[in-house]
Amino acid sequence: MTASATTPTLIILNPHAGSGRAGRVWKDLEPLLWQELGELLVAVTERAADVAEHLDKAYAVGVRRVISIGGDGTNHALVNALAAQNASAPAAEPMTYGALPVGTGQDWARGNGIPTRDPHDAARWIAQATPQSLDLGMLQMEDTSEYFLNIASAGLGGEVSQRVNRVLRRRPWTFLKSTVEGILSYQPQHLTVRLDGAPGFDGRAFIVAGANGTTFGHGMRIAPNARPDDGLFDVLVVRAVPRLEVLRTLRRVYDGSHLSHPAVMHARAATVDVECAASFGLELDGESARGQHARCSVAPGALKALL
Repeated sequence: MTASATTPTLIILNPHAGSGRAGRVWKDLEPLLWQELGELLVAVTERAADVAEHLDKAYAVGVRRVISIGGDGTNHALVNALAAQNASAPAAEPMTYGALPVGTGQDWARGNGIPTRDPHDAARWIAQATPQSLDLGMLQMEDTSEYFLNIASAGLGGEVSQRVNRVLRRRPWTFLKSTVEGILSYQPQHLTVRLDGAPGFDGRAFIVAGANGTTFGHGMRIAPNARPDDGLFDVLVVRAVPRLEVLRTLRRVYDGSHLSHPAVMHARAATVDVECAASFGLELDGESARGQHARCSVAPGALKALL
């Protein structure tokens, strides 16, 4: 693709994402993106709350494609803004979403074949990608609801997310270090899980995950068979077993072979309800939350995305 595009592409840029890597990547990639995508409108934002306003202004002047250059927070805010925009005008032409992987995790990119080593390769990839209708997940808690693109998890996932988000300068090993620390300190809670309204699991568990994508935690293929366009989550439950056994099995999550472990339950469902007598931690696309009851439901075809 060259600069023949008839309408501009909106760039949502958080220059501080990835410990400042996003800003450096943007300076390097800007000429290539102008060449590959055509005219660009650039919205620099450091606050997730500003993303929806930038999106609405761009849509009003005819922009129908937006590319995120930021971390988990920027992407999470953009996906939610796009979902809200689509819901408010379902008959209108939706804006197409794309993301250049510059944050620390880059798990959505990894799970969907987007180059993560060289930003130039990623820019050329996204210029050739085609719009596809993808599912979103919606996480509903007691008084809030948020969309997520990749994976939502309860239990250990919430603990690890909080640890990672406290690290100011993250490195590739930050996720593994936080996961090991979480396994050593987390006390599995008694969780009741219902899948499409039917009993799914009742007992102490390290983690319950509803996966639209395959990968989280910087390369952990928690749900290797998940597809973001089939109208279903891949659901994973890791039962409470000795911590040493969880640590011993952790390496298998990176190649997806953990599914055969006897402590792992996996199923597929369009809705996942998780309840607990006490508050438990949650994680969705790298963002943290807490609640006593959470429902994940699939919103089929809710996002038009470049893949």
